[in-house]
Amino acid sequence: MPRQGLTSERVSAAAAELADAVGLSRLTVAAVARRFGVSDAALYAHVRSRDALVEQVAVRAAAAFADQLALAVAGRAGGPALRGFATAWREFALAHPGQYAATQLQLPPKVGRSSTGHLRIIELSYAMLRGYGLEEPDLTDAVRLVRSTVHGFASLETVDGFGHPRDVDASWASIVDALHTALRHWPNGRGKQE
Repeated sequence: MPRQGLTSERVSAAAAELADAVGLSRLTVAAVARRFGVSDAALYAHVRSRDALVEQVAVRAAAAFADQLALAVAGRAGGPALRGFATAWREFALAHPGQYAATQLQLPPKVGRSSTGHLRIIELSYAMLRGYGLEEPDLTDAVRLVRSTVHGFASLETVDGFGHPRDVDASWASIVDALHTALRHWPNGRGKQE
């Protein structure tokens, strides 16, 4: 591609696609420059370092991820909201492994605070779980339970980590059902019975 029209938006979009194709750990400024057919120096006009490039991918991916989660929980509560949320999470991680990995990184505070996608993911997580009648500190514990479960499953699935012949989708459905049961019967007894 010609250098004309090279923008920060186009650079971050290309970096996000490349992260999915080759893995976030292999994403470099040089690899993105090659995609555009320009020198590394030409790309540095749009991104100051590899770390900044990864941050751009993380912020961009978090916005798309939050949009997908929001659509999955809209108008739902309890079990249906949890199933939609968890499935949207898994689908995003599988469809966009490099971008998903970027959303899981610890960003510099200034970048993290200004990433509306990251903030929406947090808000959506808490909002979805409020449907179970949980209050703090149980609400945060429940967010951590759901996040670690869906992240762990998706991360293992992304690297073909399930070798047992049991159907992965059947296991997924059972796990989400088990999460729903755990949330309904939270140990302190405050979970909402649905």
